[in-house]
Amino acid sequence: MTIQRGVTQATQSATLADLLERILDKGIVIAGDIRVKLVEVELLTIQLRLVICSVDKAKEMGMDWWVNNPAFSPHAKRELNGERLGDIDQRLAALEATARSSLGRPPS
Repeated sequence: MTIQRGVTQATQSATLADLLERILDKGIVIAGDIRVKLVEVELLTIQLRLVICSVDKAKEMGMDWWVNNPAFSPHAKRELNGERLGDIDQRLAALEATARSSLGRPPS
């Protein structure tokens, strides 16, 4: 009596879509530092941090900087540069007037 055993191979393959779904669901962090030294004097340091994840995962981690950025969110408050500069000019004038009055100088 002869018993034949079949060879079974357990291969687990993942498609690119499966891999991408897993990365976006769990998230991945890639970090690296670049340092340029000359004669033991550090001239330049660059720290790189890259986080790849889904929007939901990013919000869960508290990384939702795009929510209040007018370039990415239609609900974010948009400030016009002219309006903002006008506000700064008014505040500066008020500060100058306060400084002049405290020094006893007449307004110019």
